[in-house]
Amino acid sequence: QVQLVESGGGLVQAGGSLRLSCAPSGRAFSTFVMGWFRQAPGKERDFVAGISWNGASTYYSDSVKGRFTISRDNAKNMVFLQMNSLKPEDTAGYYCAARRGLFGTVVRPNRDEFDYWGQGTQVTVSS
Repeated sequence: QVQLVESGGGLVQAGGSLRLSCAPSGRAFSTFVMGWFRQAPGKERDFVAGISWNGASTYYSDSVKGRFTISRDNAKNMVFLQMNSLKPEDTAGYYCAARRGLFGTVVRPNRDEFDYWGQGTQVTVSS
């Protein structure tokens, strides 16, 4: 069974940092495009960042560009989201996602293109 398990969320003050981790099950994930999305209460799930299978290409939403960094370690089958200079508006549930397809190189911020989803981890930024 395919699973994505997120960790690393928590409560942090504005200006602080958090590092989210995603552990996909199955070696095939090392060849998939991976992404992070977030969803605040009453709002849609929005794209945050994405990364190609080999890490060569990344894509960020304008709201996090320059503050967040997505990375992956295929040897350990892990994906990370380093979040710096956090703002109260970053408060949301954060979800790891995978787009099926071997050796994906093109990253697009389209939620509907992602096939597998984790359960999410909560990030709360206090002012």
